Amino acid sequence: MTGTPLFPPVSPPDAESRAAAFSHQLTLTKPGGSLGRLEEIGAWLAACQGCCPPDRITDPSVVVFAGDHGVAAHGVSAFPAEVSLQMAQNIGETGGAGVNVLARAAGARVRVADVSLDHDADGPDRVRRSCGAIDVEDAMTAAETAQAIQVGTRIADREIDSGADLLIAGDLGIGNTTPSAVLIGLATGTEPVVVVGRGSGIDDEGWKRKTAAVRDAMFRARDLKHDPVAVLRAVSSPDITAMAGFLAQAAVRRTPVILDGVVVTAAALWAERLAPGAAEWWMAGHRSVEPAHGIALAHLGKQPILDLGMRLGEGSGAAAALPLVRVAVDVMRDMTTFESAGVSGAN
Repeated sequence: MTGTPLFPPVSPPDAESRAAAFSHQLTLTKPGGSLGRLEEIGAWLAACQGCCPPDRITDPSVVVFAGDHGVAAHGVSAFPAEVSLQMAQNIGETGGAGVNVLARAAGARVRVADVSLDHDADGPDRVRRSCGAIDVEDAMTAAETAQAIQVGTRIADREIDSGADLLIAGDLGIGNTTPSAVLIGLATGTEPVVVVGRGSGIDDEGWKRKTAAVRDAMFRARDLKHDPVAVLRAVSSPDITAMAGFLAQAAVRRTPVILDGVVVTAAALWAERLAPGAAEWWMAGHRSVEPAHGIALAHLGKQPILDLGMRLGEGSGAAAALPLVRVAVDVMRDMTTFESAGVSGAN
């Protein structure tokens, strides 16, 4: 990537607060390490917040980035493209989607950012209507790519400035696992047949079409891998690019993020390249059944909190993990110490 960086340098979470959190865990009325990942999550939040014990999560926010994809016309999905707009209304207006149910249970708010759904609309988050079919043409122009990154940055700022203390990005769009497989394949050097999954439930013939589309898109972008903006322009989509901007800006603003599934993690791989160091501000919420997701998580060095066989998207896996993140804070704040409880500690 050449020219002025799109994001200022990302400072890491506070190492002293992380160390203090692990030391604090040893004073609580339990054997050291006996709460496993909950202790790690609590220390990560302490580092993100720069205090020990960490403050309770009071205003988590889920933003679902919605967009359509030209490649969907090539038979890579089990559902028709009009489902994207219908589901955006179900999430944003009816509140009846999976992510709404899970977010309500976890105490999080949900909103939809219509970045590039295939309809005529205006709005602060809109970049364009759908996008190019990435196996044969670029997803966006250079100007649209820059606009999409700016949209994601503004959304992160808007959520944080309105009080959000933890962010979750969700995805919505028929065909979006196809550009995700391309982005993950390019970032990790993995062959198309390895990164292509069943997405919304395609049959064998659909999988073959999807694999061919991913292969062709990866070939088109083969010489762009060292320029993240060029890769996003060529083979992502406005919604995924906005998501990358959102994830990068959250790190710039020192705000923790729970990553969702394969689409969000594909955006995260390139957000880390836009803003090196951003990945330290993210926790993986779950492991999707999409094969590319495990590859992407390993590349980022992330161990998911949950592994429930989910593949819905929308931010649902991250929302499902949110209660455990809250519990990790409660343990550090509410559990008594050996001294205060009058309990003898380990020798």
